[in-house]
Amino acid sequence: MQRYIKTKCGLEKLDRLKTSHTLIGKIRLWWFVIIASIRDTIIKN
Repeated sequence: MQRYIKTKCGLEKLDRLKTSHTLIGKIRLWWFVIIASIRDTIIKN
């Protein structure tokens, strides 16, 4: 997943969300990955 998220703050948020093992935490993780991937592909670093 880290190859799709390119910003430093995005990678930090991804690491924080990965530590949550609840259902809501997993939903938030996937929601973040989808949105961040779309945003960071627009950045094109």
